[in-house]
Amino acid sequence: MRATVRSQVLTTAVLFVVAIYVLLPIWWLVVSATKSGGDLFDTPGLWFGGHLGLGDNLDRLMSQDNGLYPRWLLNTLVYAGGGALGATLLAAMAGYGLAKYPFRGRGAVFAVIMVAVLIPTPLLTLPLYLLLSEIGLLNSMWGMLLPCMVSPFGVFLARAYAEAAIPDELLEAGRIDGAGEVRIFSTVAIRLMAPALVTLFLFQFVAIWNNFFLPMMVLNDQSLWPITLGLAKWNGIRTGFLRDAVVTGSLISIIPVILAFVVLQRFWKADLAAGSVKL
Repeated sequence: MRATVRSQVLTTAVLFVVAIYVLLPIWWLVVSATKSGGDLFDTPGLWFGGHLGLGDNLDRLMSQDNGLYPRWLLNTLVYAGGGALGATLLAAMAGYGLAKYPFRGRGAVFAVIMVAVLIPTPLLTLPLYLLLSEIGLLNSMWGMLLPCMVSPFGVFLARAYAEAAIPDELLEAGRIDGAGEVRIFSTVAIRLMAPALVTLFLFQFVAIWNNFFLPMMVLNDQSLWPITLGLAKWNGIRTGFLRDAVVTGSLISIIPVILAFVVLQRFWKADLAAGSVKL
């Protein structure tokens, strides 16, 4: 009994330390967003200054460089949302096909996908740059969106989940009832694969949202930049005038990611429960 209590206390203490480690940078960001550029260094880092200037910082952020930040935020939403949605749909179709349709060379195709999973993404940036240059998609939204819609890990995850979660008997029953392959995929397979697809969407959304190297290589026009590139550019300016705008912009940039997790977690839990009942 004492060992159990001691284990629970130790586990709670470890989780408490981990929670502090995760939440402390967010707290610093919230506090710093209320300070002016000078107060960032003249006041305690983890507490508010004498003057709460969040409104002033927001006004400066939204008006800086003729209002580029709202444009960067919209661009990032388009890149992350569109890229994650496209990657999820393509991975679902590819994974389902690899799991449920036998064809010659299926093992070789899956082996190539596994090799692609092991290749670090930054190594592919230069080949992508040369390819996009050849087809004329540099400095365009499509030049950002198309590479983001390819997720080898997503195909691997979708294939593994489709094999485990979709019974072959259910697909045969649909074919006997006269349903076509597209209808079976869209009405049966997608619903059973929903937990994996929600997970994939979240992973891809966060990865694209935080992507820096690809837009730096592909985009020259500042009006097409995502938040990561724009804030890095402002942070590189050697003046304290933009420090408060950079910190406030960083705080605003994490809100959509948090909202995505909060909103989709509800469907994630519901789909996992439904899948466990069905299986």
